[in-house]
Amino acid sequence: MDAFLAERLPPLSRARIQRLIAEGRVTVDEHIPKPSHRLSAGEKVVIEYQPVRSEAPAPEPIPIQILHQDRDIIVVDKPSGMVVHPGAGRTALTMVNALLYRFPELAGLQPEDRPGIVHRLDKETSGVMVVARSQTAVQDLQRQFSAREVRKVYLGLVWGCIRRAEGTVSWPIGRHARNRQRISVKTDKPRTAETRYILRRAFPDFSYVEILPVTGRMHQIRVHMAAAGHPLVGDARYGRRRGRGPSPRLFLHAAVLAFRHPGTGEPVEYRSPLPPELQGVLDGLETA
Repeated sequence: MDAFLAERLPPLSRARIQRLIAEGRVTVDEHIPKPSHRLSAGEKVVIEYQPVRSEAPAPEPIPIQILHQDRDIIVVDKPSGMVVHPGAGRTALTMVNALLYRFPELAGLQPEDRPGIVHRLDKETSGVMVVARSQTAVQDLQRQFSAREVRKVYLGLVWGCIRRAEGTVSWPIGRHARNRQRISVKTDKPRTAETRYILRRAFPDFSYVEILPVTGRMHQIRVHMAAAGHPLVGDARYGRRRGRGPSPRLFLHAAVLAFRHPGTGEPVEYRSPLPPELQGVLDGLETA
């Protein structure tokens, strides 16, 4: 039901819709349902909310690397340290501000506080992202991400020597039962999550892995690897007991993004090379 409402009420994020459901502000045939309720034909859904007018982000001349652009999409190589779109406590210096300066037509897309954004990377994570350039492309790409038709490949360095050549972590995750700012496997509202990994190089104290998230939950890769006993190197939030290690920042990079082009329907794939500061960490481990 939350997905149904999010699709039909673009100004509301799915997270806000779930909060409204938890607050009893959504009814189905005059009964308060669960967020996971599967709607049936003929059911009457009523949602009560106060519209929040968000200030549209302003264009800013921030340098940003474009890997590809056409009339339907923009493919960006996001640097570590850049927030994707304005949010709580952040109204400027985001990737959206940079894109609006270079592609002013994005300002006409909905929702206006994050025009064209169909998925996100954490602030600390670098790598390839796709941005929609039309409302039709927004809807098509959102559908592909929701249906798990998008192939995402990350590269990460984790603590500890992983013995298996490949594996899967499939613990459900959600907001931590006590610390709501963290995502955790210790949650009172678990959501299905699955992360696959392939070992690319083993070091005495670290493992270089290729990570393939099947689902796309917030902080999923970081939480799953930490819960498996192999937190990402440089992860100040989920790997604090280990420290930052040899990396100057979170060692997580979105290297490959593959999907069907919303304009042509043809399969496309875009890649981002490992940034120099992360490649330097690997080189140092190779020579140690």
